[in-house]
Amino acid sequence: MSSNSWEGLAQLLVAEGFFVVAPNLLAHAGRQGNTDYRISAFAEDLRPYFVMGTSYDVIIGHSFGGAVAVSLLPFLPNKKETTVILLDPGLEFTEEQNKMNLNLFLKETGDIKPVDMHMAKNPAWSRRDCMLRTLGFSMCDRTAVEVFRQNSPWSFNGLLRKIPLHVNITVLVSDPKFGVDICNLEDIPRDVERLNVRALTGIGHWIQYECPDVIIDTIPLPRAKL
Repeated sequence: MSSNSWEGLAQLLVAEGFFVVAPNLLAHAGRQGNTDYRISAFAEDLRPYFVMGTSYDVIIGHSFGGAVAVSLLPFLPNKKETTVILLDPGLEFTEEQNKMNLNLFLKETGDIKPVDMHMAKNPAWSRRDCMLRTLGFSMCDRTAVEVFRQNSPWSFNGLLRKIPLHVNITVLVSDPKFGVDICNLEDIPRDVERLNVRALTGIGHWIQYECPDVIIDTIPLPRAKL
């Protein structure tokens, strides 16, 4: 809901020598929404971050942001290799799942839970993460609910079959026993070059809160330090 929610992971990346950019998506963190909530519009909104051939070592997308991240693939400069990490990405929803996500969004942004409630429900989260989660909900433009209506059917897995030669993608999938049924292993394409999939055990949907080290381990750190 807010770029602040990446604070913990960002600090780990900075410690490894990265310069971190964490943009707020449309209708997130106080940004005004608009009438176009197609995933392609979210990706187009981020194109200024790639002006003049600006490139990145690593791009990370979580949940619905995973669909935005794969929509950015055509925009990535081909002058260097880029690692894309998708954290339990929402790439394929049935119509029923899409309606459930819509209703959940309206519920969570209409009745914002206090920090202590997030902590009680998610013991693996730090207090900082719980505070930022609450802050993110409070700053979200509720018109963003249109993302579920304007992207129906919700189907973006096909973009994983069009990975550019200079891009490597890793998908980290949460444990279904602890997740929220956002990403299912059977929905991820198989036998695709430069696409790696890893199923996590005992880790829920918010991988960057619960186990940021597993993300760091996925990044080719020696190259970033050159």
